[in-house]
Amino acid sequence: MEFHSRIEDLIQQFGADPSAGLSPDRSAELLAEHGPNELAATRRESPWLILLHQFMSPVIYLLLIAMGMSLFFREWLDAIAIAVVILLNALIGFIMEFQAEKAMDALRQMTTQSARVLRGGQITEILSTEIVPGDILLLDAGDMVQADGRIITSTSLQADESALTGESLPVEKSPAELPEDTPLAERTNMVYKGTFIRNGNAQVLCTATGMKTELGQIAHMVAGAQKSATPLEKKLESFSKRLIGITVVIVVLIFGAGVLNQVPILEMLKTSIALAVAAIPEGLPVVATLSLARGMISMARQNVIVKKLSAVETLGATTVICTDKTGTLTENRMQVTEAWLPGADWKQGAEPPAGEVFRLLRETAVLCNNATLNGDQHIGDPIEVSLLQFAGETGAEEGPLREAFQKLDEAPFNSDTRVMATLHQNNGRFRVSAKGATEDLLEYCTAILKNGQPQPLTGADKKEWMDATEKLAASGLKTLGYASREESARPGEMLQELVFLGITGFMDPPRAGVKNVIRECHGAGIRVLMLTGDHPATAATIAKQLDIVEEGQKPVVTGRELEKDAGAWEGAAVFARVSPKQKLDLVKGLQDQHQIVAMTGDGVNDAPALKKADIGIAMGIRGTQVSQEVADMVLKDDAFESIVMAVRQGRVIFTNIRRFIIFLLSCNLSELLVIGLVATFNIPFQLVAIQILFINLITDVFPAMALGFTEGDETVMQKNPRDPRKPILSRNGWTWIWVYAAVIGGSALGAAFTAEYFREGETDRHAANNVLFYTLILSQLFHALSMKEPREKFLGGPVMRNKYLIGSIFLSAGITFGCLFIPPVAEALRLQMMPAIDWWLTLGFSAASLLVVRLLSGIFMRK
Repeated sequence: MEFHSRIEDLIQQFGADPSAGLSPDRSAELLAEHGPNELAATRRESPWLILLHQFMSPVIYLLLIAMGMSLFFREWLDAIAIAVVILLNALIGFIMEFQAEKAMDALRQMTTQSARVLRGGQITEILSTEIVPGDILLLDAGDMVQADGRIITSTSLQADESALTGESLPVEKSPAELPEDTPLAERTNMVYKGTFIRNGNAQVLCTATGMKTELGQIAHMVAGAQKSATPLEKKLESFSKRLIGITVVIVVLIFGAGVLNQVPILEMLKTSIALAVAAIPEGLPVVATLSLARGMISMARQNVIVKKLSAVETLGATTVICTDKTGTLTENRMQVTEAWLPGADWKQGAEPPAGEVFRLLRETAVLCNNATLNGDQHIGDPIEVSLLQFAGETGAEEGPLREAFQKLDEAPFNSDTRVMATLHQNNGRFRVSAKGATEDLLEYCTAILKNGQPQPLTGADKKEWMDATEKLAASGLKTLGYASREESARPGEMLQELVFLGITGFMDPPRAGVKNVIRECHGAGIRVLMLTGDHPATAATIAKQLDIVEEGQKPVVTGRELEKDAGAWEGAAVFARVSPKQKLDLVKGLQDQHQIVAMTGDGVNDAPALKKADIGIAMGIRGTQVSQEVADMVLKDDAFESIVMAVRQGRVIFTNIRRFIIFLLSCNLSELLVIGLVATFNIPFQLVAIQILFINLITDVFPAMALGFTEGDETVMQKNPRDPRKPILSRNGWTWIWVYAAVIGGSALGAAFTAEYFREGETDRHAANNVLFYTLILSQLFHALSMKEPREKFLGGPVMRNKYLIGSIFLSAGITFGCLFIPPVAEALRLQMMPAIDWWLTLGFSAASLLVVRLLSGIFMRK
């Protein structure tokens, strides 16, 4: 049975008694049967799990293997250096994600709730966990509803269901029976757990508790919505597998060649360790983590809390943003945008029309009103607050009017009359001020104010104003009608012989700047979809004002259309009256099409889709605790602009990750080529593992880290999102890596051969090793300056403007040169002072490598 059907049937089904409630014994039996009225607890990630997560990376697995091999061959310095890298990476990642958890703690609100129920004929206050199906709940304005229930009786009842349905305005509630197929957002005879009573009071039959409530059903969906690995995690995993394959093949080939050249097997095993160390970019996890952490810190300064490092880059891959309307695209406050009067109209921003009718309408808006404005603190119904603001903006101040017109009586709004009226006295005369649904208000009116004089209200007049009301509603505005009456004697009945004054239209206006941001998204190839629980006409109006609907897209698609046709969402940009399951299905459908989906939300109804999305974005001000728990990031200012800022930051970060991966790999593979060729041809000036580690950790990491801090240029948001199915490095990218490696390795070997064989005097193989070592370092440092995107300028581009990169090159060169003057370090690295000719050889061949790389890039890369 649907709970919003006949109340008599429900009372019989639950064995309830509206006059006395359940007996204590029966309530205890039901509590044992149904269990406590609470949701399954959400488990927070412990600090140990956050720390463990830092080690779960393919690149870390590679480093652990290399460390194990070093320990096996008792290469203690190598093993210690690799261990330091692993621990440093884990520490940075742990600190950033743990800090995000602490920031989330500041947003969580812990509350203990109670509820008033009728039991054994007595009104009793109990813990909300003790509510059972069949209980009679008593609700008043300000209460949070603690369980789902069917309204038995109510007076002027309004509920805020925005957290559950997405409906931005309080919903009027009444006991009236509804058809069984009534959707959730339109079940006006039901109240739901987690919503708030904004006005009135009610007696309610509890129909569901705990996980069986609508809120509980959403909690089930949250638990079942599996989170996919982020695009960066997938790409790094694929990249690492490819790197392992390349390393294994090259190590086996070179090991075999060495054995064929009769090099001792033990010596070749040690060379294999050096090869493995050379091939693995030890600095990659640290640099990637620091780059993401910097993005995380930058976003935190701009009111965005990112809970997981990898989510920073995921934003840059976003192809679709699914956003709610209220508070994200709009200001989450109602405004009077239009007023239609007999003989005159007014639009927001225009001068108030002259005449008696507009004066009376705005005075009615203040007098027939229970809200108050107290500076920035607004108390009362959102519609009534907006009426006070409207009156103040057009010349009728709240304070003086209420002082002049003493309030004597009130006929409150209720579901029968759908009209509110107040009686006031001023200078011995009495005024009735009324507002309400136009159709119902007109029934109490006998005249209409035209040209400052009351005239009889005809049937044609009523039809004209009903048509006007429908026109405003069709454009997405909520409407109210106004009427008044002035008498010399106090009237016995307020709602009679009223004079109709006109109607106003209300809207939650778009946030300033959002329209330009949405255009920026469209220019960046990002689709923006609006998902809201509001009325379709309201959604369509906001979408039109913000240019969300692009050329050729469908108009608004409703939740009912999606129920009939699951594929109705294809080609649409605006969805109204959608359920939590439909939001979840929409995210799944987009992901099945290989889209990277960012989902924003603030309510409990958004939680399943937030968890399933590639990047879930919760609101920090309006967001419920559930939505903030499952999201990947939280907007402290609830602004859509912050999302697009984060997308831009994510794109810059991915470009930088790609820069330093290409830099690190081309440097590492140049070392691998050098070691491999020297081993294959049994050349005597081989690099040892500790020298390779020094290059990878000292002279490669600092420039790579600096590349991760490169700022984006103005074209970042003028390109389409990258294809999420493509790897982090394309085939073309790998080709250039090998070209770079060959040039760098060739210049280092060229310098070493020159130092060994083509100088006068006796050969010094140890000196040749040092020339090889320093030329490789200097060539790689120069190579960092070539890490630009194909269309970026070499001089004046983002890389050359990166002061951190220039500083890192000087720092790495200084550290390398300084090692010569620290005897223990120089001895461990097998370094010695070189004659001037060797330094000139090193500088010359290194500069030549930069010139060759720039020449090749200029010729081929632009093509």
